[in-house]
Amino acid sequence: MDLAYIPSPSTGVVHLGPLPLRGYAFCIIIGVFVAVWYGNKRWIARGGKAGTVADIAVWAVPFGLVGGRLYHVITDYQLYFGEGENWVDAFKIWEGGLGIWGAIAFGAVGAWIGCRRRGIPLPAYADAIAPGIAFAQAIGRWGNWFNQELYGKPTDLPWALEISEGVNREAGLYHPTFLYESLWCVGVALLVIWADRRFRLGHGRAFALYVAAYCAGRAWIEYMRVDEAHHILGLRLNVWTAILVFVLAVVYIALSARLRPGREEIVEPAAVPQDKEDSASGSSASGSSASGSSASGSSASGSSASGSSASGSSGSGARPQAEDAEGDPADSGSANRG
Repeated sequence: MDLAYIPSPSTGVVHLGPLPLRGYAFCIIIGVFVAVWYGNKRWIARGGKAGTVADIAVWAVPFGLVGGRLYHVITDYQLYFGEGENWVDAFKIWEGGLGIWGAIAFGAVGAWIGCRRRGIPLPAYADAIAPGIAFAQAIGRWGNWFNQELYGKPTDLPWALEISEGVNREAGLYHPTFLYESLWCVGVALLVIWADRRFRLGHGRAFALYVAAYCAGRAWIEYMRVDEAHHILGLRLNVWTAILVFVLAVVYIALSARLRPGREEIVEPAAVPQDKEDSASGSSASGSSASGSSASGSSASGSSASGSSASGSSGSGARPQAEDAEGDPADSGSANRG
């Protein structure tokens, strides 16, 4: 007899009159709000304007949803286009089925469009929202709990997940891989926050750290899952994807740190006060003027010195003339007239 386990909800949807409220959708929406809220705080701390993260999210989120769904449908096409399946179900995103790889890739395209429209570097934006995305994933994974999906192998551990009989699933106790990934994502977010404060990560390195750390956890969690998936050389497709993306993220961190060390000084030009820009320009101009003034001063000193020498020369020449004048008054009078 099992004395402890994690129960699953009897249903993943609650009807408010004719309106269905789905737990999976709620988790996704709450995750998006958390990502935007926390990303906005980090963006402002880096010198950006309030509201910029939300404005760009208007592009990134729809692209991410489309990309996540496409990845899921393409990699699990048999669920929608196999014999006896209804292809229309591919559009029922509220029933679950989002691939994080497609969501991040397409979401990045949407974010790039939003950043380009505002003159913002995409790497700086990605660094600001990286921990928020990890928190959003941690929340979104609970949508799998509502749908009783993406669980692991059978287990009798105290934290085993109870799964009830249903379509394409057998009743029993299984590893709660959704919970493992949720907790892992919280750890990833905290790691990125700490590393960003400790090493002042910039130029996309905070985001790359998030990607690498997430992939490291996703590989072993994916290995535990028992849902249907394509295999390559004995490993699930998503395990290979995690390994490949992990390597790419680590390579990016290494190359970026070497080619573009430090962090961006200005992440959003529109957020920089004009007087600060003028001050910076004025400082440069003052420096140039100061140098010029010094040079002019040197020239002036030289001129004065030359003038003094000239005066001295004039003085030397004046005395003989005076002596001559004293010796010959007539010549002196001619000189004055001339």
